[in-house]
Amino acid sequence: MQDFIRKVKLLSVGLFYMGKEKVEESVAELIKKGEITEKEGRALVNELVAKSKVATKDLEGRIEKVMSDAQDKLHAPLKKEIDVLKKKIAKLEKEAAAAKARSLKKTARPSRKPAR
Repeated sequence: MQDFIRKVKLLSVGLFYMGKEKVEESVAELIKKGEITEKEGRALVNELVAKSKVATKDLEGRIEKVMSDAQDKLHAPLKKEIDVLKKKIAKLEKEAAAAKARSLKKTARPSRKPAR
């Protein structure tokens, strides 16, 4: 789940930069046509980029909240909880194997009967 959130954040950053390039291209076209001045174009790009950053942060926050709520509702374990459980299982498996080996050694020993 954490990996999903990370991927969504990366996607939103990527979309932000793609959007920034398109905005800059559109503003450059307006400047070229003479519909706005270069100074107005820079101000427009800066304003749109700032609004886009705010919207991106807002989207990331909403996604994290939705994912957190979903995780709470599903009672899904976190990755770190899963890692802890994996370590406990590995430890128990190791202990079980050691106990089995000790048991086999006991049964494999020849009995010592006094010679007659």
